[in-house]
Amino acid sequence: MPIEIKMPSLSAGMEAGTLARWLKAEGDMVVTGEIIAEIETDKATMELEATASGRIGRLTVAAGTADIRVDSVIALILAEGESVLAAQTPAAAPTPVEAELAFEAAPAGTEALQALRARELRAFASPLARRLAVQNGIDLASISGSGPRGRIVRLDVERASGQPALEPVKPAAPTVAPAQVDPAIVEPHTRVPHSSMRKVIARRLLEAKTTIPHFYLGVDCEIDALLALRAQINAGRDTDARISVNDMVVKAAATALRKVPAANAVWTSEAILLLEQVDISVAVATDGGLITPIVRRVDEKSLGAISREIRDLATRGREGRLKPEDFQGGGFSVSNLGMYGVREFSAIINPPQSCILAVGAAERRPICRGDDIVAATMMSCTLSVDHRSVDGALGAQLLAAFKAAIEQPMTLLV
Repeated sequence: MPIEIKMPSLSAGMEAGTLARWLKAEGDMVVTGEIIAEIETDKATMELEATASGRIGRLTVAAGTADIRVDSVIALILAEGESVLAAQTPAAAPTPVEAELAFEAAPAGTEALQALRARELRAFASPLARRLAVQNGIDLASISGSGPRGRIVRLDVERASGQPALEPVKPAAPTVAPAQVDPAIVEPHTRVPHSSMRKVIARRLLEAKTTIPHFYLGVDCEIDALLALRAQINAGRDTDARISVNDMVVKAAATALRKVPAANAVWTSEAILLLEQVDISVAVATDGGLITPIVRRVDEKSLGAISREIRDLATRGREGRLKPEDFQGGGFSVSNLGMYGVREFSAIINPPQSCILAVGAAERRPICRGDDIVAATMMSCTLSVDHRSVDGALGAQLLAAFKAAIEQPMTLLV
């Protein structure tokens, strides 16, 4: 029997994805674990591995196809000795001649005829076409299909109902589009179609901002001691192995979460889940949007190990090579825009997490120390908190613990 390759679920809540590119063609030999395609999800463009060895008998979905439902068959792999003729998917429709002969052979007025008729209609019509036919009161038997092997598709039902048929969306490079734009937009512009990742990012951020009761806590951290320690650590290290301020921020956040474990929480409709591990999502900007790969057990790792892992995750994220386990889970996020000169900002919580720390740029400012005014390097941080799972006092304790870890950086080495 042919082995079905299905659209995998590559992230929590993923319902559909885009088949960005096939790396193999029909007839090619593959082995288990070999990369055969690239799948674009809400998180990143990721590689799809073959789940069996054999020859690719059929690619049932074309490259560039969007909104492919999870668990839909996208390819078939044939074992040794199997032919392409055996690579018919279970949902493949018979030819019109085969269906007609089977229909005529069924005894008239019998349950067999009714069942065969129902199977015929299911086989000849796509799920969307069937739904549109029911909504518009159209008998599928009265429609001639224009799809593969005479299958009835959405356009056929729309034509039968008198509705203007929508043209299929074709992947295209960004172009100046004078048509199909908001009438209010009259200035010359470039139209950039939404990727699957951008659509899901927009949906999740809107959901987060409208359904999560955010509140915000801010603190200024003096980081001269931290910068001095960092300089000592990096002395003599290769450039690509140096510890960044962000690495130390992530470690300080983990230290704070270990001291205030009640804030390492996830909200659900039935209960607040207190997480046993300190896993921190680190925001990484890519061309397709923001992704948040996770560093696991941060409190148990050295600064060097954290730094290497963050660099690896960021590189693979920008190249679209993250695996599902790289971004699923986590109880806390860190978003650092300091490298862009942003002094302070408030980040949107990454559900189902309860907190995200927004880190601004380090800058020299005058501060009061006793009766004296002195210059110090300060870094503004803002904690966004889900009030359902972490109340104000608990959030303040967490932020105080973070400030203490930042301003006493030797604790990050213990």
